[in-house]
Amino acid sequence: MGREIERKFLVASDDWRAEATGSMLLRQGYLSSNAKATVRVRTRDDVRAVLTLKGIVEGISRAEYEYEIPIADARELLDMAEPHVIEKRRHLVPHEGLVWEVDVFAGRHLGLVIAEVELADENQAVPLPAWVGAEVTRDERYKNASLSRAETIPDASSS
Repeated sequence: MGREIERKFLVASDDWRAEATGSMLLRQGYLSSNAKATVRVRTRDDVRAVLTLKGIVEGISRAEYEYEIPIADARELLDMAEPHVIEKRRHLVPHEGLVWEVDVFAGRHLGLVIAEVELADENQAVPLPAWVGAEVTRDERYKNASLSRAETIPDASSS
């Protein structure tokens, strides 16, 4: 079984930009989301696509299965997922042996910037870059599936 273990933070400054090594445009749509599982389709730069199934969050990890699919199929699935589609540019930012993914959202979430880091173990030490702000790992409002249903950016002051 595949597992995703990640921590997620709001971004406090643009200082990460000087360290970014690459980026990609992501469009992702949520076909189904309930208490047991989430089914998502994602395109990368409109040339590659994956279908992802995610299980229940336990601590900061959950089951994750990801499968490449034809880009034409992904475009049709994204149409089916409307209006539960989000767009963001993901920047890769190395920091002290880890690669952070900094997501700069577009569309109705313009202005939202979230950094996440995938870990090998839930107890792995994470050296925090100076540009990260409040941790939102356990805040449901900042999960991408929740954002896909939200009309506006969550209010960070009530995190």
